[in-house]
Amino acid sequence: MKSYIFIIFAFILAVTSISAVKNGAKCILRDEDSPNTNWWKTAAFYQIYPRPFMDSDGDGIGDLQGIIQKLPHLQDAGVTATWLSPIFKSPQVDQGYDISDYRDIDPDYGTLDDLKELLKMAKEFGIRIILDFVPNHTSDQHGWFQKSVAKEEGYEDFYVWHDGKVVDGTRVPPNNWVSKFRESAWTFNKKRQQYYYHQYAIQQPDLNYSNPKVVEAMKDVMRYWLDFGVDGFRVDAVPYLSEDPEFKDEPLIDGCIVTSRRNCLNHVYTKDLPPTYDIIYEFRKVVDDFTETNKVDTRVMMTEAYTAIEKQKLYYGSADGTVKGAHFTFNFQFISSLSKGFTVDDIVNVTRKWLNNIPEQYTSNWVLGSHDNHRVATRLGRENVDGFNMLTAILPGVMVTYNGEEIGMENGEVTCEEGHDPRAIKDCSTFARNSRDFERTPFHWDGTIHAGFTTGTPWLPVSAKAKDTNLADQNVKGVSSHYNVYKQLMEFRKNFQKSFTLDTVSTIKLTDNVVQVERYVDKDEFILVFNVGDLEETVDFHRIKDSYKVLVTSVNSLYKPGGLIDELTLKAHESVILQGL
Repeated sequence: MKSYIFIIFAFILAVTSISAVKNGAKCILRDEDSPNTNWWKTAAFYQIYPRPFMDSDGDGIGDLQGIIQKLPHLQDAGVTATWLSPIFKSPQVDQGYDISDYRDIDPDYGTLDDLKELLKMAKEFGIRIILDFVPNHTSDQHGWFQKSVAKEEGYEDFYVWHDGKVVDGTRVPPNNWVSKFRESAWTFNKKRQQYYYHQYAIQQPDLNYSNPKVVEAMKDVMRYWLDFGVDGFRVDAVPYLSEDPEFKDEPLIDGCIVTSRRNCLNHVYTKDLPPTYDIIYEFRKVVDDFTETNKVDTRVMMTEAYTAIEKQKLYYGSADGTVKGAHFTFNFQFISSLSKGFTVDDIVNVTRKWLNNIPEQYTSNWVLGSHDNHRVATRLGRENVDGFNMLTAILPGVMVTYNGEEIGMENGEVTCEEGHDPRAIKDCSTFARNSRDFERTPFHWDGTIHAGFTTGTPWLPVSAKAKDTNLADQNVKGVSSHYNVYKQLMEFRKNFQKSFTLDTVSTIKLTDNVVQVERYVDKDEFILVFNVGDLEETVDFHRIKDSYKVLVTSVNSLYKPGGLIDELTLKAHESVILQGL
């Protein structure tokens, strides 16, 4: 039996905190946290992708009034805060990630008054609202870009411009950089007679963060929304904020010979450059200054960085914590390292990798899905939905849920002709492989036509699976459903929101198909046992108490919450959370 143990000791002092690492285990001695200051450290964040969430006016597009209508659902689910994917004014080339005005709401979603109402109502429901902040690029329709194209004074270098180079008498891009959308990252602007750089779509030019005016302009955007009343930001695509100032060609990865393919390049000149971290640290200061000046509950900043963990952890700040970055940067290990066919060893290694690498003074977090990745039920198997929700609920730190995961939604059915994802619809031959539309289909509120999402024609087709997987059917007292399991998990997590002096976490491989996660909070012992295999197993789980009470069970379990057990037999893909007595 192989055990990986990650230990957190909290030693309460009046004003100081001390941290140490012993024998490979993680130990944290910390002060007692104010609940208002550190509400986010044990929060359940819920991502709303507004377009498919809830349509209030029958135009087939989700909107802010729709979110207001569904605040009771968020409260019932037990989430702490919700972050909204972009709602700002946009031509919608990339579903709002191409912003033409950072300080206004896109008419598809509503108005500034609608957002004010949402903030007011959410506060009444005890839910905090986080906005998606997209600093890497704007829309090519943004006023800044139009002024930069015209070389208006003060905006000449707001974006990344280059003359290119001449090869055999023809002007070509300055280097071999390839965008995330798998095409040259350079587009020639005829009016300015220069190339502009875009890490994403042609219509999404990158801002030039070597220009201090750009940095200050984006800080002002943050201040505007903090003054407006939001509780913080999810910062998009942070690894790409800076580029090599000499515009050198990116080297080929060993074994590759095609320089025009993105996955053949080692992105050493366009990703995770040192100035990028400094920009994030400056953004954090804006958030902290607002919190301290206004003496309000912590305004939080979380960052999106799909990158190697040794680089990812730098977005938190310096290793000693003296320089602060994000309150937390999304942990995508369950997305990037697990797929169908995963093993117990994979789960153990993924949790160990994160906890062993993140400096002990920083708060961990666990993300299962997002609008950019196939849904958990599709990616890891619908039979494992409860087990993975339990896993993220019992592990220390922040839990992040993408809308629909609480009911076990799977990918929807979308054809290339119906799709909207700009990186996929340009080539229908690869649409099924590349599109993100499948995880963006409308939320399943009920089993009626259009799943209760809209009275009109939905912007993406509603999945046929809505008839069998929907909130109305699952949100019934006494029914064994993914949603009821999720609500029980939110209640269970309250055990970790109280003050404590000892918090110990260990992940154990019981058998080739059964994983155990143990968490000790002071004298309380909590255990998750999860059978990922296709056969029933009787397991001798690791224990320190004489008897155990069942707290939460998966939908296929015969065990009942509140029951006592001495031995444990798990059906295929069954999972249970126990408390030692």
